[in-house]
Amino acid sequence: MTFDISIIPQPGPENHGVDFIPIIRSGAWADIGNFRPQMEDVYICSDNFMSDYGLKNAIDGPNSFYGVFDGHGGKHAADFACYHLPKFIADDEGFPMEVERVVASAFLQTDSAFAKACSMDADLASGTTALAALVVGRLLVVANAGDCRAVLCCTGNAIDMSNDHKPACNRERERIEASGGHINDEYLNGQLSVTRALGDWHIEGLKGGNGSDCGPLIAEPELMTRQLTEEDEFLIIGSDGIWDVFRSQNAVDFARRRLQEHNDPVMCSKDLVVEALKRKSWDNLAVIVVCFQSEPPRNLFAPCPRVHGSMSVTGLGKLQSFLNDEK
Repeated sequence: MTFDISIIPQPGPENHGVDFIPIIRSGAWADIGNFRPQMEDVYICSDNFMSDYGLKNAIDGPNSFYGVFDGHGGKHAADFACYHLPKFIADDEGFPMEVERVVASAFLQTDSAFAKACSMDADLASGTTALAALVVGRLLVVANAGDCRAVLCCTGNAIDMSNDHKPACNRERERIEASGGHINDEYLNGQLSVTRALGDWHIEGLKGGNGSDCGPLIAEPELMTRQLTEEDEFLIIGSDGIWDVFRSQNAVDFARRRLQEHNDPVMCSKDLVVEALKRKSWDNLAVIVVCFQSEPPRNLFAPCPRVHGSMSVTGLGKLQSFLNDEK
């Protein structure tokens, strides 16, 4: 996708619906969970991505990057991806003009770089799911490989900005079987509960050799984009430990109520994690909440007005007569 500079509009009364400029505020929270021996989820929040990564061609307007990485078989792949993926984006000369191409390329570059790192140090062997969200102007781009999830709140309605890459997904099953893989007991080749991930080069039969991503397990992300408007309130990004106990709309409803109470994305992220623990989520937990407005979400339903009634003289007489008859 070629970046359209018009997504960074100039405010004006003639551009109603187009002149929205997101005001970015974010917060994150993570917890090892009640039933996990070690923490393998990591995240990154950069509200000013171009400045944080030293980009000289910085644009005016919002530019931010968020990522959640859910490691498995160890934390090395998640840490590696969290550090290298945003750097690959920032180092690409096509950013921000070609956002989608650059982001997709960064996933594959990160996967290939990790394969090389593992070839030099076998102790790094592990894998990770990856979800990255970028806001450039009013363009939201979400790239996902695995079962982390991003959900947008649009005037109280949940909009999934990613698909869970699970073996039960028909499209993923078709792709896997076409590549020579198989699904066994809802596990990819009987080994992994996700169908897209970075790393896992050490597991035989999942990926091609020598850094070639051509097996049933791929690192290629699925991308979704959206032009943000004033109706878009916030984005929730979470590892699968959150979505094991929250449906998308349920999470949006919960987070929206919390933001109406305190308007703090950090506290809202913590609230989601604490609630997931109460609901007995068994996995590691990591959540990022990105707000696009400075004000808390507005109330959608006005309170019902109190109805004041009156009774006519005739009606009052009939009522009195009825009460007398009852005596």
